[in-house]
Amino acid sequence: MKKDGNEIRKRILSVCARLFLEQGYSRTSVSQITEEANVTRGTYQNLFHTKDSVLMEFVVEMFGNQFGTARDITGEDLPPVYSYAVETAIQLTLTELNENLREIYIEAYTVPETAEYIYLSTTAELRQIFGQYLPDSGESDFYELEIGSSGLMRNYMAKKCDVHFPLERKLERFLTSAMRIYRVPEDEQQRVTAYIAGLDMKAIAAGVMQKLFLLLEMKFEFTLTKPEEAK
Repeated sequence: MKKDGNEIRKRILSVCARLFLEQGYSRTSVSQITEEANVTRGTYQNLFHTKDSVLMEFVVEMFGNQFGTARDITGEDLPPVYSYAVETAIQLTLTELNENLREIYIEAYTVPETAEYIYLSTTAELRQIFGQYLPDSGESDFYELEIGSSGLMRNYMAKKCDVHFPLERKLERFLTSAMRIYRVPEDEQQRVTAYIAGLDMKAIAAGVMQKLFLLLEMKFEFTLTKPEEAK
């Protein structure tokens, strides 16, 4: 029975992951999930209760190595604040490249359980990155500051870029606001934002997005429908 339960759980996760990416989180109904996974609503609710429980599985994978790619880009010579800037710039840019990812990220920063996971998983990184600017702050301090900077992230993600608020300005505004929270000196802030402005963030984020999709496909055992196949 346990093996059967695990197989059903995997099947539900596979369907959810594909549907969330192909059509969006809000447009994916429990009825559609249960139909495509060939399970009853009762079985689904026994395993996950709500879509938010499935979202948590998704978020763990999406945020599992959130700073790894950023460190690959910045290298070992630049101060840690640069990896924070690259990582958050990638997240913001991803949400401009793909509306379904925008919705998933916004939900992740909004739903209490997933937001708490993000706070906890990011706190240790923030202390390592910004500890030199806040030497008297402990882990609980960085946890509380992360609540604020995550709120900034969510709101900047929710505001779509347009001709009056282009991506470049969004990245600069977010990074300046976030770095002020962590007491990064003004001259260092300017160097960091100039560094980000010199990167092709859309190209970087597009590469990250493809790797993310492949990671999720392997983890949850599904294949995304290609645009030409969906016509």
